Amino acid sequence: MVPASPSHVAAQAAQQEPRSSHATARDASRLQALGAVLPPEIAFLASRGAPLGALLSAAAEARRLRVPPDAALVASGAIADDAYVAALARHLGVGYTDAPEEAPVSPVAARAGVAPLPDGRVLVAPEGPAVARLFAFQRAGALPRERVVLTTPRRFAAWARLSAGEAIADEASNELRRADPALSAATGLSRAQVVTLAGLAFLVLAAFGFSADASFALGQALGAVMLAGVLLRLFASAASCDAPPPPSPPLADADLPVYTLIVPLYREAEVAAKLARALDGLDYPRARLDVKIVLEADDRETRAAFERLALPACFEIVVAPPGAPRTKPRALNVALPFARGALVTVYDAEDEPEPGQLRLAAARFAGAPASLACLQARLAIDNSADGWLASLFAIEYAALFDVMNPGLTALNLPMPLGGTSNHFRVGALREVHGWDAWNVTEDADLGLRLARFGYRVEALASTTHEEAPAELDAWLAQRRRWQKGWTQTLVTMSRDPARLARELGPGRAACALLLLGAGVVGPLVGPPMALLVIHDALTGDLLTPATWGEVAASTFWCSSFVMCLGSIFWPAWLGIRRRGLAREAAWLPLLPLYYLLMSLAAWRALIELWRDPWKWAKTRHGLAKTSRRGGASARKQRAPVGNPNFISAS
Repeated sequence: MVPASPSHVAAQAAQQEPRSSHATARDASRLQALGAVLPPEIAFLASRGAPLGALLSAAAEARRLRVPPDAALVASGAIADDAYVAALARHLGVGYTDAPEEAPVSPVAARAGVAPLPDGRVLVAPEGPAVARLFAFQRAGALPRERVVLTTPRRFAAWARLSAGEAIADEASNELRRADPALSAATGLSRAQVVTLAGLAFLVLAAFGFSADASFALGQALGAVMLAGVLLRLFASAASCDAPPPPSPPLADADLPVYTLIVPLYREAEVAAKLARALDGLDYPRARLDVKIVLEADDRETRAAFERLALPACFEIVVAPPGAPRTKPRALNVALPFARGALVTVYDAEDEPEPGQLRLAAARFAGAPASLACLQARLAIDNSADGWLASLFAIEYAALFDVMNPGLTALNLPMPLGGTSNHFRVGALREVHGWDAWNVTEDADLGLRLARFGYRVEALASTTHEEAPAELDAWLAQRRRWQKGWTQTLVTMSRDPARLARELGPGRAACALLLLGAGVVGPLVGPPMALLVIHDALTGDLLTPATWGEVAASTFWCSSFVMCLGSIFWPAWLGIRRRGLAREAAWLPLLPLYYLLMSLAAWRALIELWRDPWKWAKTRHGLAKTSRRGGASARKQRAPVGNPNFISAS
């Protein structure tokens, strides 16, 4: 008699399943003889009534993805992680707990999944290879049943964060400052910077108060700096191209790395379901996803909103321990030590990334040298029809992410990151000490700090759709924070110009400072200078110079004015074409007004930087009335995420 093949038994089991919701004893004994089909890490569930089809599917998925069978089963949604570990504990004859708060667990122990209990027993959070080792110990008769207590890795990590809350909070806030104080915004101005700023302030007062010649010279110097920033924008625009580079060859599912998604939130209960659907819609195997939803300890509403959802097993709620400053980068640093992935990305509350974004980034990293540490996806405004402000925001983002960033990549220049959809190699991110918790635009700082450590940042031809604030007060608050953070980053980057030149090279260092300087100084003095040029052209002698010196000055200012307009409108027009914003093009003439509003936000940011440097102005989300991709109301009515667990713990 020819023995039945594994595939035949699998097919037969699948055919038998509709007749009963539980496996029979005969099915279980047959499956135990088919270790190649059903590995022991999940085979024991058959004798506990688990549907054979679910177990066989998980085993096949584990082989296809080259992941542990238990990970494939839990990721499928067939069983909750608590139920799996409880059943595993009963099968092995060891203890189980879902509330070992008395265990003093450190972050290091959390990553290892093992911690001693006060009564002499050992708390173990098994997953993957650890589960296989437990079965090996059982077969060898070497499993000390009375000394082992199991719990889930998710609960283990949560208790580790609770037990070591003070240490985790301190590390999240101060790792960079302790490792290299010169690279952290917490350090403030150096003595040399204070002296330099005092000297500049004296020169400005002297120029405008006592000497027309000094005032003229100061204006020319400021104009030259502004012109250099304008030229950099023009060069980057010229270096970008309409067609994105061809994507790297896609990776097979089995070759995809584990990908960690960190999503820091605060008071975002209204968008919890929408965000969960967007992340669950990513085209990436759930068994290789590690989603960290990071919440503040006092944000009970958002936590409750997520707990009401049928979240997939790859989602984990991380509660940040109380600490200062209460900023997004501190929340990111809380989650980073617990990231399981080789790659990590950051998403915001309102984000809806394209489904293939993770695969595209993973393929690019796989085909690139280790010096490529970060990929910045393109951000696009989804609610651009919510009014003139949202439309201009959409044009600005199109100019930045569809034109400027690809141009900076082509020129091999340092690139400040956007606040979301930046994808990192975890090793590189940890090497540069994560995010600066004291910088309120941690994204810009991190992109330039990666360059200082010898890493490259590239633009990624994938889009994440975002919601723009459509009300002026909300827009000004957000822009004020951005301008404050850019100023913090400029202070940090310019503390030691000689060191910066050694790390980046003189040319790239100059471009980095110019990029930051234009972002900080441009909104402060650019619009007032432009208004002064217009005034002199209409009422003064700008267009009727009398001496050779006045001819040179008039030529300089007229040329600078024209090129400045070009640096505003040309990237915007290119971005409109590439992003398909034909309807928003009607708002282009209002761009100068938009930049005047930036000037207002920049001056208010300077005041706030002096009074409250680390205040985080929260942007409220979930207020969009329109969507370029089909309507917000339609998206809200989609089915909830996750799968119902149909394998019980019994």
